[in-house]
Amino acid sequence: MLSTLREDVRAVFQRDPAARSHLEVFLCYPGLHAVWGHRVAHALWRRGLWLPARWLSHLIRALTGIEIHPGAVLGRRIFIDHGLGVVIGETALVGSDVTLYHGVTLGGTSLARGKRHPTLEDGVVVGAGAKILGDIVVGAGSRVGANAVVVRPVPPDSVVVGVPGEVVRRSATAHPAPGADLEHGELPDVLGQALVSVMDRVDALEKRLEGRLAPEPHPHQPTAGAWKWEDFVI
Repeated sequence: MLSTLREDVRAVFQRDPAARSHLEVFLCYPGLHAVWGHRVAHALWRRGLWLPARWLSHLIRALTGIEIHPGAVLGRRIFIDHGLGVVIGETALVGSDVTLYHGVTLGGTSLARGKRHPTLEDGVVVGAGAKILGDIVVGAGSRVGANAVVVRPVPPDSVVVGVPGEVVRRSATAHPAPGADLEHGELPDVLGQALVSVMDRVDALEKRLEGRLAPEPHPHQPTAGAWKWEDFVI
């Protein structure tokens, strides 16, 4: 148990430059408290003590602002940064070395019992406000951009952005070390790139049209300053 607590604290230092001391992390990180509380609630849940498990998770939610269903399975070295508004559903499976920012939802899309929440494999980073919905898998080492809504499976080592979420880049390199791939500023601007591409295409088409459709004089249009009898004939 103590080794797990130390491992969780080290994970915070690896992924949060604001952490200054072990005591600060121990006392002032609600994401860490939520994970620790969930481990106790999950142990109760597995033993069939469903009501005490739910009550404990409810208490943790009130204290931290983070809602983790006691039935969810969390791996090692999970880091929930800030954490307010994070929701993790009952059948969610979260691998090791996963990072979740505030406002993340791992939600379900079905009323049927059984697996209905997402699976996040090892090393996944989910940006602030992102929603991952349904029984889908986000592959190891992937990054989900802030406010993305992911409803389809994501291959390993991918970058997902947008609504609905689209894979915009994949890396052939091995998985990065834990905490090394948190550069959310490097996520591509898919909408901006699409608009630039459309404008370039429009400019090219306008130039082609200007060359092919040069204006020609009307056959009955008089020259400037000249009057003709035909102009007055109805």
